[in-house]
This record gives sequence, structure tokens and C-alpha cells, in this order.
Amino acid sequence: MTTTQSARVGVDVGGTFTDLVLHDPVRNIVRTGKLLTTPDDPSEAILAGIARILREADLKPEDVHSVIHGTTLVTNTIIERTGATVGLLTTDGFRDSIEIGRETRYDLYDLFLETPALLVPRALRLEIPERIAADGRVLKSLDDAAVAAAAKQLVEAEGAEAIAVGFLHSYHAPQHEKRAGEIIRALYPSLPISLSAEVAPEIREFERTSTACANAYVQPLMARYLDRVQASLEATGFRGNLYIMLSGGGITTVREAKDFPIRLIESGPAAGAMASAFISRLAGLEHVVSFDMGGTTAKMCLVDHHEPNHKFDFEAGRVRRFQKGSGLPLKVSVVDMIEIGAGGGSLARIDSGSGLMKVGPRSAGAKPGPVCYGRGGTEPAVTDADLVLGRLDPSYFLGGEMSLSLEPVRHAFETRITSETGIDVEQAALGVQRIVDETMASATRMHLAEKGKDPRRYTMIAFGGAGPVHAWNLARLLKIRTLVVPLGAGVASALGFLVAPPATDMVRSYVARLERIDWARVNALFAEMKAAGSALLTEAGAAPDQITFRPVAEMRHVGQGFEIPVPLPGLELSETDVPAIRATFFEHYRDRFERVVEESPIEALSWRLSCAAPGWTIDLAGAVPRNAGSATPEPRTQRRVLFQGAGWRDCPVYDRYALRSGARLQGPALIEERESTCVVGPDSAIVVDDFLNLVIDLP
Repeated sequence: MTTTQSARVGVDVGGTFTDLVLHDPVRNIVRTGKLLTTPDDPSEAILAGIARILREADLKPEDVHSVIHGTTLVTNTIIERTGATVGLLTTDGFRDSIEIGRETRYDLYDLFLETPALLVPRALRLEIPERIAADGRVLKSLDDAAVAAAAKQLVEAEGAEAIAVGFLHSYHAPQHEKRAGEIIRALYPSLPISLSAEVAPEIREFERTSTACANAYVQPLMARYLDRVQASLEATGFRGNLYIMLSGGGITTVREAKDFPIRLIESGPAAGAMASAFISRLAGLEHVVSFDMGGTTAKMCLVDHHEPNHKFDFEAGRVRRFQKGSGLPLKVSVVDMIEIGAGGGSLARIDSGSGLMKVGPRSAGAKPGPVCYGRGGTEPAVTDADLVLGRLDPSYFLGGEMSLSLEPVRHAFETRITSETGIDVEQAALGVQRIVDETMASATRMHLAEKGKDPRRYTMIAFGGAGPVHAWNLARLLKIRTLVVPLGAGVASALGFLVAPPATDMVRSYVARLERIDWARVNALFAEMKAAGSALLTEAGAAPDQITFRPVAEMRHVGQGFEIPVPLPGLELSETDVPAIRATFFEHYRDRFERVVEESPIEALSWRLSCAAPGWTIDLAGAVPRNAGSATPEPRTQRRVLFQGAGWRDCPVYDRYALRSGARLQGPALIEERESTCVVGPDSAIVVDDFLNLVIDLP
């Protein structure tokens, strides 16, 4: 990184707002920005936001070293079913495996069960004569002519825009899939091809093929989008690198994002978890609930010992949003979090059947947005309720860039809520706040309970445009004693892009009982993954000698249908490591299930290697002018706020940028910054720590 080209920009495109953070370590500059997302073409908001934040920092595009970007394009494409026409080549006799699935029902008692629509209809699934056994032996050689004929039929007769290849047992012996890919590329050099052995080289045919099909489904769209963003940036004079956030929390190259776009399915939400991990490390917090509430959704994630929890499977496009098993199964590395249809744009309504008020998951989004935005919205949203309750200053939204209108909001509540319920506008708005907060609290309790965790033992870190507005009440409902709100909380997800390390996860499957494992084979798998991971991270800007590797085996008792991740003692293993691996397996098994069965045999299924280089450290104090603020700040005004159980209270309103380290405040209080407002209820103590975080002790 040169002195002239030292700035880095993180860009988070959300459903309502696009958030930006600029950091220049050489010039000691931190700038933040927030503007409405442009749903028709997200790159418009990206370019407009980058141009503005560079102007504010007095920098030029030529001064930018890199732009790190996350997007919801992949998940939106799958949910809305707007991807490419995909053809699938599969083993003779297994054409319908992807439709049969696991043969399980996510709701046993629903006679009219709706299953997720397939990405590849039956007419586009063709069988190829070939067969490889589970041990890797070739039972039937690949028919090259059949592959060529099937590819021509899919492309020329059926109009396929991408092809997925998923042969039986290719995770173990991928030679037939690789040969099929060579044949198709020779016929159609520019056609996107997804080989299941490359996309998800893991055991379980259904999940592996489903992942390959989903990858092919979004590949053309993602390639066009990234090309457009890259070309638009270069047209402004940008000569740096464009990096993309992976669902697992690492950053990668545009090339990998184009080849494996399915690995970006949770790209945007993962950034928030990485921001929480960074803040928890700075503040010395070992156990954290990350709470990110934006305009469309709220995301919760556990961060233990400065690392967000991970999982290696995901369901996309669920028919029922919170019903496990109702979506498309994918084998990808993702940050383990829950997403709730509760954001600033979540719409309130009276249910016609029960007569009760409901909030979300339908959202006003960026167009038209909540009623108070004055952009055509007619249904009251959570942000509208926050305005009625006094939590937001109508003249200081986005630092005064947007002015909010209260009268249309009151009219919307009167016509759509109070006329149906008979309560006044203020109580209706308080009802909206109570419903959305209880919804988030209930989902968080369930998420922690499934992991055997107690929320009372955690600290909450709150961010997102709406997060600090609702965090105090949410923490109170969860009986969390300490709440932390970082500086720049409204754009903290974009901060996550800048502190995330270059990282990737590699996986190979090899199934064997612990006492029968061929350790030379395992070591060869790890050596192969280490070489591939090192090459990828070096391309992403990491120094080869700074890359670290963490090996993990997914293990289970023989006969179980699920496995747990077990850390391994190294990359070169032997029989002498078996006792230690067995003990580690029992330790993690007991931690999850509170019991072990020591006499039951153990087997390993998949071998994973997490590859990561060091992330960046950012001093957020650069966002505040030097010597600004006071340890004994004075409020700049007062505002009446309605709190549940406490009624209307006069709250001092503080300027967030006027709070110096060591400042102490008492709730109730409002602390305003450009992109968000922190609402603190009665009887709470607030202190500003050395990193300019608000640390709030709840009663």
C-alpha cells in the first residue's frame, strides 16, 4: 500500500440503505456515509456514496487502495427466482434425486404442504451414462458423446444459460465431473459451468447437487453485476482492487466471487458479525450477542472469544421463513445467525382474522419507504412509530439530510391502526415498538437456547440504523445487563468489511472410522487444501507468511445422522493423535448435548481447513476531530420520549461527536449521531470507553 493509494472503503448494500465507511491509515481519516439504496440498480448508490465520502475526506478515486463490498444480490435472486435458466447433468438413474430430496416434511400435519420451487425443472435435468462407486472405483466410464449431446440439447434446444454437473460420489472421485466440464467448455467457452465437486466437495449427494445448481443459477447475474460495478469504479479513476465479502466472514477476490457466487449468499449480514467481533476484541468482551437492525431485517449472532459462530450448511429461499427444512439446502460456510423480518421499514397492520396488530415481515424498503420519508409510503412502519414516540428527531435524520414528516404518520396510524382498535396514535406506536422488540427477543432466546446459552451471561453490541433505537429495550427483555453501542453504529456493517480478514474455508470428504483412518490420505487432503487456500488468499492481498490454518474434522458416532466440528491438533496427523482427537470429540459432544457415549464408535466424514490472514485494525477516533468533545458534556436540547411502563419522560439529547472518552451520562437520554440515534431508558448508567463506545449498564 503506497502513501498516495492508502484509503480503503467498505460498502454494505442493504434493503433500505447503503452504508459506507472510509478508512485511510496513512492520513488518519475515518469517514462514514449512508444513503438510500437504489433497488433497480444497487451500483448507483454505491458509486454515489463513494463519490460523496471521497469528497468529504478530500480524497480522489486514485487515492483508494481497495473497495470491499457485500451484497444481498445472491439471496434476493434465489428468493425471487430471477436467476438464469439452468441445465443439470447427473448420473444415469438419478435425474430426480434433487426433487426427491430427503423425503422429509417440514410440517408433518400440513396436508397442503408447499415445497420450495426447484431451480432446475425436470425437462432441464438430463442423465449421463457413468458411475463411480463410494470407494472411488469406476464402475462405468463416462460417455463423452452423451455429455456433448446433452449439453447441446440444454443450450440450443432448452435455452440453458448455465450448466451444473452433479455426478454420484464425485466428492471422492471428481474425474468424471472434470471431464464433463472440459467437454462442455470446448463446445461453449463462455458458458458458466458449476461442477459439484468444485462448488461443494462434500458427502451427501442431494445437498451437493442442490448447491451446484444454486451456484449456476446466480452465476451469470453475479458476473454481470460485478463487471458493471468494476467498470463503473474504473470509469471514476479508481485503480485499486475490488474485494467481496464471503458468507463466512472473510474477503475474497472478484474471480472467486464470479466462480462461486453461492458463497456470497450471506455476504452482507456476515459483515455485521465481523464488526461485532472486532469491537468485542477492542473492548475485551468474551461473550457477545451481535444485534444488527437495519431497515428491512434484524440479525443476531453469537460472538464467543472474539469469533462469530460458524456453520457449514444453509437454507435459502424458505417457503416459511422460520421453518427449518422449507428451503433449498446449501453446503456453504456461513456465519451462524438468525434473521428476523423486523427493521425500520417493517410495516404494521391489523390482522383481518384475529383483529390483532402485526408487525413485519413485509417491509417498506427504500421505495417507497416509511410514511415519514415522504416518498409515497402509506402504511405505518417501525420508523414511523419511533418518530411518534419521540425517539427520532424529524430535523436530524441522516444528520439533517432527510427531514421526516410527523403529520402524515399520525394520519396513517389513525386510518390504518387506531380506527380499527380504538386506541390513540401514541399507544398504537408504542404497541408497534413492543411487538417488534418482543419478536426479536423471542427469536434471540430461541437461538441461544438451541445452543445451550443463557442471554444473561452475554453483552449486547448493537448497531445498524435502527439497532441503537431498539437495543436498550431488547436488552431489558433479554435480561442482558450491559449494552455496547459503537461510534458509527449506523454503518457498523460497512466497518465489518474493512476489519474482516482475507479468509476462506476449504473442505474435502473422506469417511472412515477413527481407528481405521488412513492418515497419509488425510494429510494429503490437508496439503491440497493448504496450497489452494494459500494461493487464493495471496491473490486477495495476504502475505503468504502471515496466513494461518485451522484444521477441523466433522465427526459423529457411527449411525448418527448429523456431525459436529472437532478441532484437530495439526495438519500432519498420525495414529498417535487418535487419543487426543477422541478426547476433543467427547469434549465438544458433551458441551453440546451434556452427555457422551464413550463405548460407541466414532467416524469422521469431512475434513475442513480454515485459512485466514490477519485483518485490519481501525481507530474509530479518526471519525471525530482531535480534541473534540468533553468529559462532562452538556445536552444540546431536550425531547419528550414515551417509554413502556415509564410514560412520557423528558430526555436530554446529546451530540455523539461531543462525547469524549470517560464521559458519564444518566438515562433516560438520547445520543444522536449522523446515521443513528441511541435511546437509553430510565435508571441506566452510560459511560464512554477508551474506544468511544457507549457502554450502558441496565438496571
